Amino acid sequence: MPAANAANAHDFRFTAIEGGELPLSSFEGKAVLVVNTASQCGFTPQYEGLQALWRAYRDRGLVVLGVPSNDFGAQEPGSSAEIKKFCEVNFQVDFPLTEKVVVKGTNAHPFYKWAAGELGVLAAPKWNFHKYLVAPDGRLVDWFSTPTEPDAPRLRTAIEKVLPKK
Repeated sequence: MPAANAANAHDFRFTAIEGGELPLSSFEGKAVLVVNTASQCGFTPQYEGLQALWRAYRDRGLVVLGVPSNDFGAQEPGSSAEIKKFCEVNFQVDFPLTEKVVVKGTNAHPFYKWAAGELGVLAAPKWNFHKYLVAPDGRLVDWFSTPTEPDAPRLRTAIEKVLPKK
């Protein structure tokens, strides 16, 4: 769906790193942390913290979604298979990953165009490991810049506020 016609994040779909559609609507009712990632970046160790977030909150309704991108410094040059293996071997990542996509500029994936439109140009990714937080109803509720570590109190507080109520 074009970004201009989207009602919320659930209107977008990615392709899973293993292949096949990965609609964000499949996460309806869960909070989703969408993170553009790269395997050869100074911030790549954030994968460890993202995996820890996933382990800590997945049973409470959080999905961490890694979105590999080669947009910043060409730091994600590998194939889907290489990226997946890197994440599993080096960081034991088992949260969902998408195929590599463009996250900035005119060729950006529609989700990223929509997110920038929703939250403003300042909220658009400026580097790898930029984070968007989506509420269980699909609303885009916040963004966190690259240096915001996955264990940052501000990020954890925002996640806890949008986790589904039991």
